[in-house]
Amino acid sequence: MREIAIQSVQILGSLLVLTAFVAGQLRRMEPSDFAYVLLNLAGSAILAAVALIEQQWGFLLLEGVWAVVSLWSTVQLMRGKRLGAPH
Repeated sequence: MREIAIQSVQILGSLLVLTAFVAGQLRRMEPSDFAYVLLNLAGSAILAAVALIEQQWGFLLLEGVWAVVSLWSTVQLMRGKRLGAPH
């Protein structure tokens, strides 16, 4: 039962990240859109948490960094800054 729960949470996290990716590819969202960064933040944070629980260190590194970058982007947007703009 635990394995099914973990797999379900992983699928949810993956779907969130993939939703942003596919929407970006179809030009329905831009990487600088608030929804895009929130989907990436939520999905990568979920996947990082699962990787930590499962002690999957390489996956934790990947998803942890993805979550931190997504969090930084979210904070920048909340402060009214544009993403990708020159400093």
